[in-house]
This record gives sequence, structure tokens and C-alpha cells, in this order.
Amino acid sequence: MKALYRKYRPRTLDEVVGQEQVTQILSKSLAQGKVSHAYLFVGPRGCGKTSVARIFAHEVNNFKYEIEDDYVDIIEIDGASNRGIDNIRELREKVMIAPTMGKYKIYIIDEVHMLTKEAFNALLKTLEEPPKHAIFIMATTDAYKVPVTITSRAQIYTFKLADHDTMFKFLRSVVDKEKISISDQALDIIVKRGGGSFRDSLSLLDQLSTLSNKEINAEMVISAIDLPQDEKIAELLSRYVDGDVVKITTILKDILSSGVKAETLAEELISNILSNPNMEHLPLLANLPSVKAPFAEAKLLVALTENKFTNQEQKVGKKLPKKVVSDIQPTKKVEPHKDEIQNITFDWQRFVDEVRQKNEAIAAQLVKVKHEIVGNTLHIYPMKKIIKSILSRDNNKKILIDIAGSVKITLHEVGETPSKAQKDVVLDKISAIMGGEVQNEGGGSPF
Repeated sequence: MKALYRKYRPRTLDEVVGQEQVTQILSKSLAQGKVSHAYLFVGPRGCGKTSVARIFAHEVNNFKYEIEDDYVDIIEIDGASNRGIDNIRELREKVMIAPTMGKYKIYIIDEVHMLTKEAFNALLKTLEEPPKHAIFIMATTDAYKVPVTITSRAQIYTFKLADHDTMFKFLRSVVDKEKISISDQALDIIVKRGGGSFRDSLSLLDQLSTLSNKEINAEMVISAIDLPQDEKIAELLSRYVDGDVVKITTILKDILSSGVKAETLAEELISNILSNPNMEHLPLLANLPSVKAPFAEAKLLVALTENKFTNQEQKVGKKLPKKVVSDIQPTKKVEPHKDEIQNITFDWQRFVDEVRQKNEAIAAQLVKVKHEIVGNTLHIYPMKKIIKSILSRDNNKKILIDIAGSVKITLHEVGETPSKAQKDVVLDKISAIMGGEVQNEGGGSPF
């Protein structure tokens, strides 16, 4: 039995769903006989780029399109496995040979961004002076990786993922034709899970179509594809806002123990937040994309408890000595140093001024460094080895430590950046959660 995504693959431009911004223009160009020598189809995976390329190639040559056909004048090339200069040189030689059956010899290059620099240069020579009988249709998910010398010589068409209503209507037409009994709620879950990809949505529908001889309901779909219940998602988000680590941990264990993967749960949380935007959820939205292996479950727990960590760090900051903590008054706003990642509990300029009162030479070096305050730690990033050498001297370190008070100071290696420290802080939190399994190997030198 043929898979649904193959069975319902469109065979004409008119049958293509959800890409009217592309198919209408291509149809008009065919009707007017205005065909370019090069096209670049850009868009996410599963949205129909290759299908439209094949359809267009057939319609240009007036060939009848069948999924299993094999016309010698339509050549498909996988850019990922034929990415070298030798492959493109061979193409350049063969493209000069006239077509056998049709008016044009058409090359469909999928994942074109995978070509090497040398291969792109070789392809460019052909695109600059193409034979009149040749057409190139290139497809890519990563247009920014395709050199501008290539894109500037091609007509660019942008494909998009299907919106919810378009996909739902399409899948409903498929299940009706296939006589699959499924509720709207269950089909809605498949639409959301498919993420706008026709291929992924049809594959998932195909997988779930045998769940029951009777009507397939939402509970069956949730159980089959490990999706957590909406109520649990809502409760998790609510506890995130409250910063209730105990409740978050309990709910998280309950969901994960039912077989739901941490990555899947993160995707569902992202989908829920995007569907119902809330300012209080935005910090979580920023952290969820990082929930991947290794330690995906630990990363998810860190993301969900970040509010709690932040609250604790702010409480610690309030207890810092006055010489380090900013005086926050309604009429006085402390402006952060231009190189500082803002943290309202630490006044870098006041710190430097107090160091200057003790030792002018040390203060002169501090104005040349980058820095950031993360939690209860001041990270200092020397730009030159001589600066690090001066700040590392025992007497100088003692001055910095005395003035910082309860704020810890970490002096980093030359060349390290603030983003590295942020990554290390997250790893430290994961390490604490997992009992020290993840170690901070950032390379910084704590005083």
C-alpha cells in the first residue's frame, strides 16, 4: 500500500495546496512562454519545494507527471551527496548535450546549499552562460548559505509552511477519501504536530490511521504520539509563573514518566506560549529551544525553574554591601556601562571608582576589560595578556576581592567572551540539579 504522502503528492501546479504565491506565477510564466534558465526555491522542509520543482519540470516539457516516471531530460541531483567540484564539472559537460525528448534539459538540485565553495564556482560558470536548452531548479532550506553570485542569477521563489486552517482542510479531505474515521479534535492535534509540513502531517496521519476500527479520538492520538495533556501544560506554565519549583518538579516527573520526551514537551510548551502570548512566559520561551540532548530533561528543568533562580539571585543581590550595590532611587537612574550585560544589583562604575581610590594602576586596567555580573559572580574578561597579568597579581587580587565584598570575582582567559560565561552558568545549574554530573569547564580562573 502506497504511503499517504506519496499517494497525495500533487501532479499539477493546480493541485499544489498552500503555495499560491509560487504556483500562480509559475503557471503564468508557462502560459506566456517566459521561462528562466535558473530558479531557486527557498523554504522549510516538507513544504513542497521538490514536488513543485518536479511538476514544473514536467510541465515545461509537456510531459505527463507520474510519481514513478523517469524522463532522461529531467535529472535530479542530491546536493548533499554530490557536492564536490568533480560532480559539478561532470554536470557542466553533460548539460551541453541537447535534450532527448523534450524542449529542455532540466536539472533539479536539491539541498543546493550543501555544495562546496569550489562546486558553487563551477556551477556559476554554467549559470553565467547557460545553453539555451538548459534549466536549473535549485531547492534549499538554508538560502543564506547559497552565494549571492548564484542567487543573483536565479529567480527566487519563497515557500512557506501551511497555516492551520489550510492544513486542517487538506487533511480532512484526505481522511474522507481514505474513509478514515477521526474526530476534529484528533485531526487538530495532528495538524499542530505536523507543524505546517505537508509531508510530516501526512506521514503522521498515515501512522495513526490504524489506531482504531472506530473513530480515532484525541485521547488515542495523545497516547500514541506522547503528547502531554493540555491541562498539564497549562498547570506547568502556571507554576512557572509562580516559581514553584516543588510543583514544577512533580508535574514534570509525571509527564516524563508517561513516556513523553523532554524535547517533545519543550515543543508543546513553545506552541502553547505562541498560541497564547503572555509577557510572564517570554523568559521561558527564550530558553526552551535549547532543550536538546545531552541532558535534555535537566535543561528543561532549568528552563522551567529559571524564574526561581532569578528570584534567588535578586534576593542575594539585595544583601550585597552598599559599595557594590547600586542605590536605586525613583529620581536616580543608574546607567549600565556600555560593555556590561545589565544587572541592576551591581554598579560597575562605583566598583571601578573605589578601586581607583585604592590603586590607580588597577583601575586603569579595569576600564579596558569587558565584564558582566551573573547571579552573585562578577566575570572579568581581559582583552590582553598584560592586563590579565596585572589583575592576577596577589596584591591586586586582594584589593579587588576586598572591594567586591560578598560578590565573587572570576578572571577569564584572554579571548573568552560573556556568552561563554552565560553557557557555563547554565551548565552549573544543570550540574547542581543532577548531583554534579555536569562540570563547568569554562576555563575561567576564580580569585
